[in-house]
Amino acid sequence: MSAAVAKQARTIALIGNPNSGKSTLFNLLTGLRQKTGNFPGITVDIKRGRFSLPSGREVELIDLPGAYSLYPTATDEKIVTALLTNPADPHYPDAVIYVADVTHLEKHLLLLTQLLDLHLPLLMALNMADAAKDIGLKVNTTKLSEKLGIPVVLISSRTGENISKLLSELEKLLEEKKEQPASFYSLDEREKSVSEAVRLNVGADDPYRALLLAHHHSWLPSLTEQARQTIAAIVSEKQFNSLKHQVDETLSRYDQFTPIVRQTVQHPPRFPSTTTDHLDTILTNQWIGPLVFLLVMLLIFEAVYEWSSIPMDFIEASFSQLSSLLKDYLPEHWTTDLLTDGVLAGLGGILMFVPQIAILFFLITFLEEVGYMARVVFLFDQFMRQFGMNGRSIVSLISGGACAVPAIMSCRTIGNWKERLITILVTPFITCSARIPVYIVLIGLVVPDQRVLGIFSLQSLAFTCMYILGVIAALGTGYFLKKVLHTRESSYLALELPVYRMPHWRNLWLTVWEKIFAFIWEAGRVILVVSVILWALASFGPGSSLKETETRVRAMASARGLTPAQTEDLVAAQKLEASYAGHLGKAFEPFMRPLGYDWKISIAIFTSFAAREVFTGTLAILYQLGSAERDISDPAENEAKATLRQRMREEKFADTGQPVYTLATALSLLVFYAFALQCMSTLAVVRRETGSWKWPLLQFIFMALLAYLSAWGVYNLFV
Repeated sequence: MSAAVAKQARTIALIGNPNSGKSTLFNLLTGLRQKTGNFPGITVDIKRGRFSLPSGREVELIDLPGAYSLYPTATDEKIVTALLTNPADPHYPDAVIYVADVTHLEKHLLLLTQLLDLHLPLLMALNMADAAKDIGLKVNTTKLSEKLGIPVVLISSRTGENISKLLSELEKLLEEKKEQPASFYSLDEREKSVSEAVRLNVGADDPYRALLLAHHHSWLPSLTEQARQTIAAIVSEKQFNSLKHQVDETLSRYDQFTPIVRQTVQHPPRFPSTTTDHLDTILTNQWIGPLVFLLVMLLIFEAVYEWSSIPMDFIEASFSQLSSLLKDYLPEHWTTDLLTDGVLAGLGGILMFVPQIAILFFLITFLEEVGYMARVVFLFDQFMRQFGMNGRSIVSLISGGACAVPAIMSCRTIGNWKERLITILVTPFITCSARIPVYIVLIGLVVPDQRVLGIFSLQSLAFTCMYILGVIAALGTGYFLKKVLHTRESSYLALELPVYRMPHWRNLWLTVWEKIFAFIWEAGRVILVVSVILWALASFGPGSSLKETETRVRAMASARGLTPAQTEDLVAAQKLEASYAGHLGKAFEPFMRPLGYDWKISIAIFTSFAAREVFTGTLAILYQLGSAERDISDPAENEAKATLRQRMREEKFADTGQPVYTLATALSLLVFYAFALQCMSTLAVVRRETGSWKWPLLQFIFMALLAYLSAWGVYNLFV
């Protein structure tokens, strides 16, 4: 049934330049009825959603990446050209909503006229109506519609102004199935010759689409190898200079639509100095700007650490109480142990850190919405070039503070191959949300909860230092790669700075919800699988070793006169050591002991290669299994189970009796997790983005060696 409905739904593509307000309009129309998926043939994630037209008819909306023209300069822009040059694609749109910023209309018409020359049913959503009113700009939409030959609706995706009119015009467009006439560019004789040859030998339904195939045949995923070779032969035979014709076409189109803008858009007599102008004198200043940025980042880290303490404690206590409650009411059986010591302990070890992640996502998205992040790109462009990257790299690195996977995928906006590769390789050094659980636990163990200057806590400053350490590692590695990698590609930054505005709160919350849900879903599945496997490894052992261990330990406890609670603790600890998990940890322990780690930490490091956040869940399970519940009949033992940090403080080496989690060990672990690439998802996306296993393998080996040697050095320095 769902498949049939999917086929009947008409597909609408949302297309426009970056910063045109496409995403805000997409969220306004689709709400929570949206999902993100990989687009076939190109490694770009596309947002798709559904909404209803005034008649009640449901349509599917595809939010394509922002693009400036059908001659893309970045990887994510290529999807627009790839889709529109392939009418056979199942996602080829039945109509297009072209979103343009009315306050910068001339810059947004190049791509529009190219779409018109492809005969696409199209209407233009002239966005930012609220901003136009604020600056006194007026536009004659009726005359503009006549000149372009398409419906034009002045809207505001932030306030919802004229959205109902936009949907009515869209429904009319779908019913009429009217194709727009090509009238903005005339092919010269050479282009006509190339276009006709491509149409005859490869097939294309109109001259301009055939010309685009000639321009982009080397990378279009829809072309067969035979078609690619055929077009290459035509281009060579006709001596077709692609770059020259792109420049000529662009200039010709500007000659066509620039007069239209002048005739239909009325600017105020003189633009007054705006709030944006005043703020930019400070925020883009080469000296003040970086200081403001560092202060903003420090406040973000302080908020992540401080605001989340209450919900964190609540989640941790809730899981602990739920586990105790289930053990009291469920029968003693291995399934009860699996549920409480496996599933709940593992999920509790990760879900308690969702508040920090949610706050981080919210604040970063807020900065993007208000327009500040674009200034950061501009501000740090020259600085980043010293380390083999450019200003756009700063967006990927900052996004890496949430998750390295989408951050690496965002590198597609970097046109230069070398700068894109360096950014991909160094982004995992940036402290991601998956590292937050590890940092929170370890910093809480060894850093006192004291205030500095009555404002910042020592723990939040230590947390900030971990971010700084990751940034230093990323920049240092970038500088090294800049000297090692060589390319002849030139690099430049083309960026439009949006005006500052208050965020669209609905758009912001939808974005945060989407990222949080994706994080919980992805991490939750990994945690669940790893937790069940780990519980099984910790609950069973070779042969009858666990039963023999229990018998031996109980006899020893009886001889020593231990209390029931002490006996149960000792039995649980010894059984864990005799289990499969204990054997696995002990196999790794000789290699990890120079860093100050015992066999339990070795297991946690091993399992966290699936995902870093598994580290805390693994320790929660191991210490849950390694320490039995106190005997509530004994007043001296009448207290709830210890929290994860309390159990870690009590942990001792079996051979020396010394505490495991000393300052040296905790700092060593912090450094290890700051540098090690313990994320299979990151390796997979690096493989996908680079097209080779060479780069992720080199990346993994380099980061692993750096992590081990640095952790060893720190441990021996503080031991």
